[in-house]
Amino acid sequence: KTTWQMLLFGFMRIPLIFFCRPKVVSITDTTLEVKIRFNRRTKNHLNSMYFGVLSVGADITGGFLAMKSIRKSQSMISLIFKDFHADFLKRAEGDVHFICEDGLAIQNLVTLTQQTGERQNLPIHITATVPTISDEPVAKFILTLSLKKK
Repeated sequence: KTTWQMLLFGFMRIPLIFFCRPKVVSITDTTLEVKIRFNRRTKNHLNSMYFGVLSVGADITGGFLAMKSIRKSQSMISLIFKDFHADFLKRAEGDVHFICEDGLAIQNLVTLTQQTGERQNLPIHITATVPTISDEPVAKFILTLSLKKK
């Protein structure tokens, strides 16, 4: 169900997400794992995943975990990423899995935003791996999630 929500959101609001065709591998209240397939659409001229696609994967993994917490709170809260830091460690030469385990911190941020009504920021961490090759990260991302009550 979450995969379809992600694709619909991409189709309606951010076509690049739809173009990359992300798939939710697993989701809980605290963790989200998203996979983007390595194919003609997502690879670069050196036969590894294009860094823009890796950035899309990090964005949607952190963003959808936050959107889940916001929906659960039933509050009118807008989210945006304030900044973006990426460390590309290895070439991603297969399907990439993006994992964010900051769900509890995001839930606390949503609660704080509800209570104060002020803009709140939180750096969230996303790790990208290619499990078919190795469990070592191919990239690590830190995105600052910024929430504000509407």
